[in-house]
Amino acid sequence: MPDASPSGAPPRALAVDAVLFDLDGTLADTAPDLAAALNRVRVDRGLASLPLAALRPYASHGARGLLAAGMGVGPGHPTYEPLREAFLAQYAAALCVETTLFSEVAALLEALEARAFRWGIVTNKAERYTAPLLDALGLAARAGAVVCGDTTPHPKPHPAPLLFAAGRLGVAPDRCVYVGDAERDIIAGTAAGMPTIVARYGYLEPQDEPADWPANGIIDSPAALLRWLPARAGR
Repeated sequence: MPDASPSGAPPRALAVDAVLFDLDGTLADTAPDLAAALNRVRVDRGLASLPLAALRPYASHGARGLLAAGMGVGPGHPTYEPLREAFLAQYAAALCVETTLFSEVAALLEALEARAFRWGIVTNKAERYTAPLLDALGLAARAGAVVCGDTTPHPKPHPAPLLFAAGRLGVAPDRCVYVGDAERDIIAGTAAGMPTIVARYGYLEPQDEPADWPANGIIDSPAALLRWLPARAGR
């Protein structure tokens, strides 16, 4: 059932004062630039480019996911680290060429701000890529907190980044909802004591079963998040 709880129950207003978002696959459609970087690595090695559709489901998993999908290697493989460095260099050189906010995200953020909700971003993307990307997307000055994969000692699925973000916002963790498109997002949010929402419109892999994740709700578009938030007085 679209935009429902995993059990199929309709949306209900969560008792929250703030919203934390994952970045890749939740706020921003970064897959085109991530896939382009991976394909430049392939071409440099005499391999044909792969279609975006083949790489898109793995975009939330960063270099590890894309190298597994596009080069067939993972950590521990002798070529993994050189390929990872090559991929990251290619991505850093062109990280916001085709990347855009998902449709409805701009209106969603405006609605949150109009209702005086605090909001922030918690991503596993390193700060050196996150900061310029958020600048290019016009979000850097608006987010009340930005926590990257190297901000705390542990990235998601550890709860530390989410707890750090809640502290930055000045909101108790159980009064924040975390929205993400990967199972690790839901695991991290749950461990942090936050209600969680799956962004099913994001980068789910074919084998993913979000209905089995311990989330409070599932949404199929960014605007649907508003159905899970309480009515609040505006600014």
